[in-house]
Amino acid sequence: MTKLPHRARTCAVALAVLMVVAVAAALSGCSEHTEGSAVSPLYDPFRVGGLPAVDGPSGPRPDAPRPVGKVFNTDQGEIDALALLAVNDIEEFWSAHYREAFAGTFRRVNRLISYDSEDRDSPRICGASPYGQPNAFFCPRDRSIAWDRGLLLPIGVKYFGPMSVVGLVAHEYGHALQYLAELVDQDTAPIVREQQADCFAGVYIRHVAEGNSRRFQIDTADGLSHVLASLIAIRDPVLGPDDTKMLEFGHGTAVDRVAAFQTGFVRGLDSCAAIDLRDVEERRGELPMNLQESRDGAVETGEAPINERTLTVLFEGLNQIYEPKQAPSLAFALSQDDHRCPDAQPSPPASYCPATNTVTVDVDPLRTMGEAGDERTDAVLLQGDNTALSIVVSRYLLAVQQERGLPLRSAAAALRTACLTGVAQRHLSDPVEIESGEKLWLTAGDVDEAAAGLLTNGRVATDVDGATVPAGFTRIVAFRSGLLDQSDGDLCYRRFNS
Repeated sequence: MTKLPHRARTCAVALAVLMVVAVAAALSGCSEHTEGSAVSPLYDPFRVGGLPAVDGPSGPRPDAPRPVGKVFNTDQGEIDALALLAVNDIEEFWSAHYREAFAGTFRRVNRLISYDSEDRDSPRICGASPYGQPNAFFCPRDRSIAWDRGLLLPIGVKYFGPMSVVGLVAHEYGHALQYLAELVDQDTAPIVREQQADCFAGVYIRHVAEGNSRRFQIDTADGLSHVLASLIAIRDPVLGPDDTKMLEFGHGTAVDRVAAFQTGFVRGLDSCAAIDLRDVEERRGELPMNLQESRDGAVETGEAPINERTLTVLFEGLNQIYEPKQAPSLAFALSQDDHRCPDAQPSPPASYCPATNTVTVDVDPLRTMGEAGDERTDAVLLQGDNTALSIVVSRYLLAVQQERGLPLRSAAAALRTACLTGVAQRHLSDPVEIESGEKLWLTAGDVDEAAAGLLTNGRVATDVDGATVPAGFTRIVAFRSGLLDQSDGDLCYRRFNS
């Protein structure tokens, strides 16, 4: 998000990064869960794509068969054993289901290769040295899959659990399926290839979530959220004005990747083959995809301080967008007591009190949630200004809902708030100018920051008491439905109406 004064000089609203070690704790410690009734299979607060959202073990089954097959250049360690077990299970799944969507016969990949990206003596793979390349990839020329056992996969296991490795291998196997089924060729935009592969991974993980895998199990609450978080962590970097080609040639934003995975998980195999460039562009809509140059030639930083002035500008902009009959007041907390409310529980760092129609914000902890980090470090998950500011927007939208006479204390209210926050994101993609001449608008990467927050803390998808729903997967579904809602929120009100 960018905030400019009436002069053409850039101030910031932050793109920030949270170290994954903190993310791991956040994923397992979100807000109190809400209680309530179901809405529909897709938007049910207590289900994930129709499956019950439940906690449980995630990873290899205790009685899983031993991995079989040959891995070239292996060190015989646990990481390679996990990746090979994943290949075994993924191949078993696709050998049974390939012909449901594709002509011909399923064929396994020809070769599996392990390497250490920190080892200068690693063998050449697919015609190049993998040294310094923490990655996993499919090589079409020899139908091989390779992975970095030295850095990438161990980081995935450490911060996101073993199912992140399974999801990564499922993505790479998705590329093998594309070539086998002749879904892609040299003219296919890379972003389409990547979206299809994420979608195929979602199809396979659904199979695991349904309890049909002999080797793996995953819970549909935190376990699935960890897999989505790993997709966000390996998204493309925020693009600049000269990176327009990357919109078609990259792996995609965090929201791109999560959307494609969820498409496969919810809609199944046929939906993956149907993904094309038009589909990707329609899902992106008018949201900003890369940073732009201002009139003085400077590139947007997308960064600004989280402070009282920024929040005041945000509120004044929201008042212009929504034009409420009684606009909520903005108050700044000096202590936890300032969040107290006679008819709602506090939910710092931002709380809404219906009795006084006031949003109270504790700026210091909110600023911590929006502080920029260094994405060049080994293990980070996107977090930034919009991770923080989207929470404040969600509290404002509780006031909008109260003005419509809607209940604010239920699971449906929590998801309705997430959905409406998605709608607000689209509104904020155009500059909103207030009386002082200052402007506020979304920049590239801001929507990804909000999506990351929905997984790590879930606060955007909370009701007036700060209670959320069990699954980050469902919170993001609600948020994305708002991003795509062209009815200015009407679909949010209809989908989450209890």
